[in-house]
Amino acid sequence: MRETNHIGGRIFAFFLFFIFILPVASAQVKSSASKPLWTKKANGVWQVSAGVPERFNLTSHLQLTPKIQTINAMADAQLPFKKEELTIDMNDGKTYIRFPLEKGEKIFGLGLNFKTVEQRGRILRLHMDHYDGVDNGRNHAPVPFFVSSKGYGAFINSARYIDVYVGTGVRKDSKNPPKLYDRNTDKEWTAEPYSDNLEILVPANGIEIVLFSGPSMLDAVRKFNLYNGGGTLPPKWGLGFWQRVPTKSTEADVNTEVAEFKKRNFPLSVIGLEPGWMTASYPCTYEWDRSRFPDPAGFVNKLQGQHIQTNVWINPGVAPSSSVYKQIEPYTGSHTEWCGIVPDYSMPEAVKIMSAHLKKNVLDAGVSGFKMDENDGYDNWLWPDVARFPSGRSAEQLRQTYGALQQRFTLDMYRKQNLRTYGLVRASNAGTVSFPYVLYNDYYEHRDFITALVNSSFIGVLWTPEVRASKTSEEWLRRMQTVCFSPLAMINAWADGTKPWSFPDVADDVKAIADLRMQLIPYLYSSYADYAFYGTPPIRAMNLEDGYRMEAMEEKGKLDATENPYAIALRKEVKDQFMVGEHLLVAPLFAGQTSRSVVLPKGKWYDFYTGKLAGEGEIIQVTPGISRIPVFVKDGGIIPMYKEAVQLDGKKYPLEIRHYGKKASSFSLYDDDGKTFNYEKGDFVRIALKVNSDRSGKAELPAGKQSWSYTDYIFRFMTE
Repeated sequence: MRETNHIGGRIFAFFLFFIFILPVASAQVKSSASKPLWTKKANGVWQVSAGVPERFNLTSHLQLTPKIQTINAMADAQLPFKKEELTIDMNDGKTYIRFPLEKGEKIFGLGLNFKTVEQRGRILRLHMDHYDGVDNGRNHAPVPFFVSSKGYGAFINSARYIDVYVGTGVRKDSKNPPKLYDRNTDKEWTAEPYSDNLEILVPANGIEIVLFSGPSMLDAVRKFNLYNGGGTLPPKWGLGFWQRVPTKSTEADVNTEVAEFKKRNFPLSVIGLEPGWMTASYPCTYEWDRSRFPDPAGFVNKLQGQHIQTNVWINPGVAPSSSVYKQIEPYTGSHTEWCGIVPDYSMPEAVKIMSAHLKKNVLDAGVSGFKMDENDGYDNWLWPDVARFPSGRSAEQLRQTYGALQQRFTLDMYRKQNLRTYGLVRASNAGTVSFPYVLYNDYYEHRDFITALVNSSFIGVLWTPEVRASKTSEEWLRRMQTVCFSPLAMINAWADGTKPWSFPDVADDVKAIADLRMQLIPYLYSSYADYAFYGTPPIRAMNLEDGYRMEAMEEKGKLDATENPYAIALRKEVKDQFMVGEHLLVAPLFAGQTSRSVVLPKGKWYDFYTGKLAGEGEIIQVTPGISRIPVFVKDGGIIPMYKEAVQLDGKKYPLEIRHYGKKASSFSLYDDDGKTFNYEKGDFVRIALKVNSDRSGKAELPAGKQSWSYTDYIFRFMTE
């Protein structure tokens, strides 16, 4: 009897606990500090974890192989802060991260921003979306990686929408509190007091962070790229000139287009087909429309016989009329895109089914790659965050990773054929650095395109300032000049069929810049090899160049009761010039400009076209005329070029090796078969191009090696 009463008492006590005590305790949400677990992964690389990191993150399903050996060949630099200065707390099911910020420290990266390069003082929500004109974190590559001017970088490996406060929040416990001013009496009052921290909020109960210490910013970026597999090495044809044809083009239309390019002797390496190649699009069947293309394999083969590759458009939604619809339906999400079902590519079953369908209809016809559209955003088109997917991944997680998952499985399809591919995509994120896709979008501000090109180099993605149309011939030429110095030289003429020669008064200049692009392929290809082997971005921000000292300037804001009621300072920064490869500095002009200033890093720099000294570690003013985009070469720069524009037809051609300045130097010219993955097994050659102090040049091939592409090496000394 006593035992029964004792048990009954315990039951009553539990009843009281659940009814009265537990709700009160649950209402009191307490922060729990977590001691991070630090694990050294390589020289200057640490993985830091706290709480319970989610198993599905930005890289978990991308099958990446970090290039640890290459990282370990780099300097074993230390972090510029103490471990305890990185704090991680869990609260309300979220993870709070805090990094220290020093006075004058600059922060770069944090997504594909289009208007800003330095990110200190900004608040961002890193959220996959179409870019809509505001740098708020919603863009095509919301990569949660930043690099500091102190020489380190941090990657927040979470597939969630991440909030970042870059030196904006002022903590009560700050060791470096801002000076207090009274706005009523002090002219030095500012609406943006100094903040000594970078804070990040991740909506998950745990996190994995990977830290990279340089010691330089470029070294930190290189380690980030190598840790995620190293950069992509596109097929050589991918660096040629691309023309996309109108949406409903037929085989006859394409053949007419190609014939016109040939007649004008205009370079052409890739033809891009838009949605009309399919029996249905928006949503897609991924099956050829035989009324437009009666013999797809024959059509593609004919183009390849002219050394022209094909690239086809797709988007995520699968149409009910597609033969793969019923098979893929169990592995799709709860919501549709343009009435098409959306495969869950985090599931191996979905990847297997769609890979087989695309192989049968696209790869087996000989198509060389994809343009993967509309996997980025527009909330009313892409699935909403309330959508459910059969894998159990949240709609948020799949939105952050969908473009990356598509890149992964389509690349694997070509790998199985031992053929490299190169294509376009509208959504990317961390972990895609080794994937052969270039970002693009519908936003069309030319200046902002260049800022995005600059920012892409901080975050391990490629971006192209594509050309579609222009209001004037001047704008057309200026856009063509910049795209020919980008990762993908392309006219995206799907809407109106614009041709390179659509503006007759600048047609010769447009052809000249396209020809120069083709001549520069040996230099560009070697730069991409450095991306693949060493993680060095082929096109990169000036801030990553040694000796570049120009920083953003703050101008005191003008008080305006409507536009600027707190007189917030205005930031001016250089965001319209960039490096291409090791030696070229490109400074575009835009429509309406006749001259511009160019910031030259330390050392002597020479005009690319004439070889004359342009300046030495200074700001210069240039007036190049309409026909030229300003390009400069650092002292000792070696630029290997084809002697004249060539068609990428697999033949060998002589090289002109240009040398600038008086400095003795060398260049590692990379070559391989240009199309397979055999280079990963060592089937490539590095040709040492050397210029001595007596201005004599020599090309040295390793013993027993030969070149796939070059017959002769003709040295040309540009500086007298």
